[in-house]
Amino acid sequence: MLHIFINGASGKMGNAILKLSLKDNAISVVTEKSSKEIDVVIDFSRPESLINNLQEYKTTNIPFVIGTTGFSDEQIKLIEDESLTRPILLSYNMSKGIFTLKNSIKKFLQDNMHKLECNIEEIHHISKVDAPSGTAIEIKNLIKKYDLDKNILSINIDSKRVGDVFGIHKVSFKNDINEVEFKHEALSRDVFAEGAIEIAKKILKKDPGLYQLEDFFENK
Repeated sequence: MLHIFINGASGKMGNAILKLSLKDNAISVVTEKSSKEIDVVIDFSRPESLINNLQEYKTTNIPFVIGTTGFSDEQIKLIEDESLTRPILLSYNMSKGIFTLKNSIKKFLQDNMHKLECNIEEIHHISKVDAPSGTAIEIKNLIKKYDLDKNILSINIDSKRVGDVFGIHKVSFKNDINEVEFKHEALSRDVFAEGAIEIAKKILKKDPGLYQLEDFFENK
């Protein structure tokens, strides 16, 4: 039985994780953050709450699955420091679909021989605070990493906040004669919640370190 504590359970994402966890016979949800039973912390809160939470667990080696966004460089450094003593997954999108999207873009870049302009369009609900989204930034960094021949001439991020959209990421590569597009759309928060729960089940087997989505979903 995996005992998890959900920091931010009252939020929309935290509540989605809570509902799915309560249906999973392999998971027990711990409601007291001081409980000695906690195996893994799943955090979908705010940057300040996450940092405070890490400080409270500083003397433990409890793994963290972090989906919180909007961190400053200083806060990222604190998370990196904590990963020296515990496994931490920091991902701004835990959907397997986004993992597949990234892999498709990576393969495209490895094969691409044309000079192209890139546009990343991300659309989220009006309550999302950070813009651009963490996922859009991750995609931009991935493009820079795998564009080994420097064929991508520019990368633009277009952020939109509309209604109650769960998350749309559209990545297009274009020149005068050609346009290639990759897209992922989340139709429910459950797609992120399922990913977080799957990672929580796997992270106990990891050594201390700062991990990415690919470390849990990619076939080795």
